[in-house]
Amino acid sequence: MKEVLLPIHIEELPEGGYLATSEELPGLVAQGRTVAETLEIAQDVAVGLIESYLEHGDELPPKLRGAMPSLGEVRIPIPLP
Repeated sequence: MKEVLLPIHIEELPEGGYLATSEELPGLVAQGRTVAETLEIAQDVAVGLIESYLEHGDELPPKLRGAMPSLGEVRIPIPLP
C-alpha cells in the first residue's frame, strides 16, 4: 500500500476551533475543536474524497495520481505543522 503526504493548511477560527484545507485535494474542508481533532477529520475527509474519485471513475488531482495504490486503499498521514 502506498502513502502520500498531503499538505494541509490549518487556521485558527475567530469563533474558536480550527479549519483544515488542502490546495492539492480540492473539496477537503475539515473543522474541529483542536488541531489534532481537525487533522483526524481532515484525514477521514481526504480518504473519503479519494474513494469517491475512484468509485466515480474521476481522475485524481495531479499530486495524488502517482500515489495510487494497487489495492484501492489510501492512507494519508498528515504531519503536524
